[in-house]
Amino acid sequence: MAVASLWREPERREELSFGALEFHDVFKIYRSGLVETVALRGLELRVEPQEFVAVFGPSGSGKSSMLHLAAGLDEPSAGDVRVFGRSLAQLDETELAAFRAREAAIVFQSGNLWPGLSARENVALALRLAGRKRVDEAVDRALDAFDLRRRERNRGGALSGGEQQRVAIAAAAAREARLVLADEPTAELDERNEQIVLHALARLRGRFGSTVVVVTHSPRVADAVDRVIELHDGRAA
Repeated sequence: MAVASLWREPERREELSFGALEFHDVFKIYRSGLVETVALRGLELRVEPQEFVAVFGPSGSGKSSMLHLAAGLDEPSAGDVRVFGRSLAQLDETELAAFRAREAAIVFQSGNLWPGLSARENVALALRLAGRKRVDEAVDRALDAFDLRRRERNRGGALSGGEQQRVAIAAAAAREARLVLADEPTAELDERNEQIVLHALARLRGRFGSTVVVVTHSPRVADAVDRVIELHDGRAA
């Protein structure tokens, strides 16, 4: 299998009239009985293809709601969320599942791996869930790219926190995820491992052409990204 079929060539930004991720006048309101909580208040936001951005904001500012909407895990109360020009509201549940399996990757704070599977098996499983049949070459390239080959046979539960995050990032690279959404991916790591994981996320953008959006509280993340977006009261500042 040719390398070109394994790794998507990055698209040039100037050729695209749409963003990688766009929020247009998006509201998200949670209701519990008679109580309403407004998490997003007319959010306007655009992330360009191949950008590496960090989203900051105090607790309750709408960061997690924004990420869930971007991943198609939740629906906006009003407004439109678009990924590479396509409105997620137009996708049914089957299409949303395919979108998350093939085009988007989510890296959570922890719990990204099947603990009983090896690092290699976790990456291969992500590819198979995306519908790929011949996966060995793509897995090899991803493990090499993120310095995981020597740990490939270790079970996910036996890896360090930083290694687990790198395996999750390698899985995103192997299946050519165009959009990678990371929710506090370094929150449980020490400073050294935080830097390693941030470098891995930057490599997703630089080497594999992914758009990377990181929700975080860590001030060190700001030094690693192209742009910082701040949310306050459900709006981008």
